[in-house]
Amino acid sequence: MNPLYDRLFGVHAGKDTPFLHLASGDSMTHAAFLRMAARFAHVLSNAGLVPGDRLAAQVEKSPEALALYAACVQAGVVFLPLNTAYTRDELAYFIENSGAKLVVGDPAKADDLRPMVEGLDAQLMTLAADGTGSFTEAAADKPDSFDTAGREEDDLAAFLYTSGTTGRSKGAMLTQANLLSNAETLVDCWRFTADDVLLHALPIFHTHGLFVATNVMLVAGGSMIFLPKFDLDVVIANLPRATSMMGVPTFYTRLLNDDRFTRDLTQGMRLFTSGSAPLLAETHVRFEERTGHRILERYGMTETNMNTSNPYDGDRRAGTVGLPLPGVELKVCDPETGAELPRGEVGVIEVRGPNVFKGYWQMPDKTAAELREDGFFITGDLGVQGEDGYVTIVGRNKDLIISGGYNIYPKEIEQVLDDQPGVLETAVIGVPHPDFGETVVAVVVPQEGTAPDAGQLAAACTDSLARFKHPRRFEIVGALPRNTMGKVQKNILRDTYKGLFSN
Repeated sequence: MNPLYDRLFGVHAGKDTPFLHLASGDSMTHAAFLRMAARFAHVLSNAGLVPGDRLAAQVEKSPEALALYAACVQAGVVFLPLNTAYTRDELAYFIENSGAKLVVGDPAKADDLRPMVEGLDAQLMTLAADGTGSFTEAAADKPDSFDTAGREEDDLAAFLYTSGTTGRSKGAMLTQANLLSNAETLVDCWRFTADDVLLHALPIFHTHGLFVATNVMLVAGGSMIFLPKFDLDVVIANLPRATSMMGVPTFYTRLLNDDRFTRDLTQGMRLFTSGSAPLLAETHVRFEERTGHRILERYGMTETNMNTSNPYDGDRRAGTVGLPLPGVELKVCDPETGAELPRGEVGVIEVRGPNVFKGYWQMPDKTAAELREDGFFITGDLGVQGEDGYVTIVGRNKDLIISGGYNIYPKEIEQVLDDQPGVLETAVIGVPHPDFGETVVAVVVPQEGTAPDAGQLAAACTDSLARFKHPRRFEIVGALPRNTMGKVQKNILRDTYKGLFSN
């Protein structure tokens, strides 16, 4: 018994229906994909990996990279996907911390990685974006079938390391049940079937692209247009072949800035979803006006996969992340006492359900601090839940600004500034101040060809916000720093502007 493999992959054995449509025009069936995964599983076994061992993969997106994930599930190996942008020093931490026995990396980095990997008592094999490398060479003569390793629902299936913006990255331990329950819930809530074709332009080292998009399509039995990355021309060319798309806000703003993105182009689509970063209300409105579709926004985390979603049928409310998913309990709590707050009050979101992770790898103190004994996970996200259950994310707890004893939520200020003429987007941060402890700074990205006036921005705040919330400085920049999934990296902005008010 291996619940995750059986439900995601085993049901497709022998199916000659399409699974992956590639940018090259080639395609791969479910059956061909599983034969590749079985050959890969033999490589893992021959390398001495047994169920419960960890494999770290820092490889470009490809069918082979996805098959490596399937092989790990079939062999019972814990899969650790790593961001392709991580440096050698970052990799060393992840490999050492996880105790990975095998590292699969890019051939171009092999000479640099090998001494470090071997120094950590691990093996190194390679896999390139075009599918070549020592790993696929080792798999070439292996059998097309593999005896699936027995695993239980509570056994670990994957590690995902958190971004580490508040310290060393933590390895979130995800079980078979965590991944499977969330995929099955989303298939039901978002109405996916074997007839769906998902346009997949997300990375697969992150929960969004791997454990949401891919797992959902495997459970549904549909197919994916499997693109290496988001390329505007390629996405537009492939949209008429798709029925659904999962993306981050940047995908949708780039599409809206292209005249080729029209109602006719999207007439065969039934669903666009967005996550990993907040979607501006303006983007919602422009998208619906242009295409007739309302983007479905949802909310998830590395530690939990998806927690909430706007409804498939019903009111998809711009600015909210919808309602708790079936089986997920959500409450908003006082950040100091942990007491549940009444509906309509801002507090820290806590969630409990089969999607919630098992804990942080080798960090019992961190696990105890963030995962309560009753199973509720303290997300660190500040939010409010309306009387009708809809959840709105206000910001991260660490983004809370406390100035002169007043709590200030950046999102409230950002919404005012984002609505001003000439403003594309903003990020509001707190920086040290000698009198107030912290004060408010707004980092503003202007629309192309415009130059927002700081006086007008200040006047808009005067009209809409209490005085203690007003930014003391407006910094005009060309772009906001973002991570791979499109989230604004406010920690970088805080470091950049921390000396603005130094004596």
